[in-house]
Amino acid sequence: MKILLTGSGGVVGSEVLAQLAEFGEKTEVTAVTRRPSRPEETGWVLGAEPAPDELRQHWDVVIHSAASTRWTMTKDEAIAANVRTTEAVLELADADTHVVHISTAYVDGQEGAARDPEYGQYRNGYEWSKAESENVVRTRHPGPLTIVRPPLVFGRSTDGAIARLSGPYAMVQSLVSGLAPALVGDPDGFIEISPVDQVAEVIVAAALGVPPAGQVVETIAAGEGCLRVSDMVAVITRTINEWRDERGIAPIPLAPVIPAAHWHGFFLPLSKPHLSDVQQRAVELLSMFESYTSIPAPFKPTRKVLDPAGLLAHSVRWWADTKPRHAKRLPEPWNLIAA
Repeated sequence: MKILLTGSGGVVGSEVLAQLAEFGEKTEVTAVTRRPSRPEETGWVLGAEPAPDELRQHWDVVIHSAASTRWTMTKDEAIAANVRTTEAVLELADADTHVVHISTAYVDGQEGAARDPEYGQYRNGYEWSKAESENVVRTRHPGPLTIVRPPLVFGRSTDGAIARLSGPYAMVQSLVSGLAPALVGDPDGFIEISPVDQVAEVIVAAALGVPPAGQVVETIAAGEGCLRVSDMVAVITRTINEWRDERGIAPIPLAPVIPAAHWHGFFLPLSKPHLSDVQQRAVELLSMFESYTSIPAPFKPTRKVLDPAGLLAHSVRWWADTKPRHAKRLPEPWNLIAA
């Protein structure tokens, strides 16, 4: 089976590549990334340059995991990073190719969550561009299609390991360091997370299984077992304090979860004139996560995440072991907020 995998240097793509390697002679995998570092990888800047000649052949499966997940992208940046790249990959797929397209669970445009007016029902340019990319593959690919929708991706369910500490790990670091005085969101809201190994397992199972007769969607989520935002903060705090206690370091306090209306109506206007540059950057970071910590209902999974609290604990420990200097920091509280 000849498989083309894009984004092999990313968080999900690298895990997919590792799992595909376990099938040995059953698969012939060609991986694509901007900066190849393995023999099986080919360099290609998707959407910005033509596909290399060696990629212009029949593929049994194309796994498209390359994407920019940056929430602060402008619309033009999001189109270039996610829509144009999807269009470029589809040029390599024919009617007999099973396309496995990695999207996000947040393309649903769920009611009740904060949105950016520029993107209509979506929270940011990333979500909007992933929804546009889904439209592209649905309308332009004539063959079998599987769309995989994970939520926020953390480390492996077994040990918390992950290829890159980005995205939601910035929230962990800010809570531990005290740079974020609080988490802005609904304490009783839901936050959906998934382990990177389960995301990869769903992708690999789709790639190696019987192609669907048409188009199918796989949503990875905990559903009714989803964490509440207040529970997420408690798990992060408890886990990091266990790690710190093992090393004789004082615990960090439990950060409050402040509803968005209170934050923007009282706390932020009161403190803004007194913010340092570092604190201002922390406020900007808080704003990126705000719409993900105010979700009113969990997703409906087709592939269920069974232990999100355990997954989060493993991931926080991995982060602490990997970033001990950050994990050992003594948080500096914002006295104005604390008062």
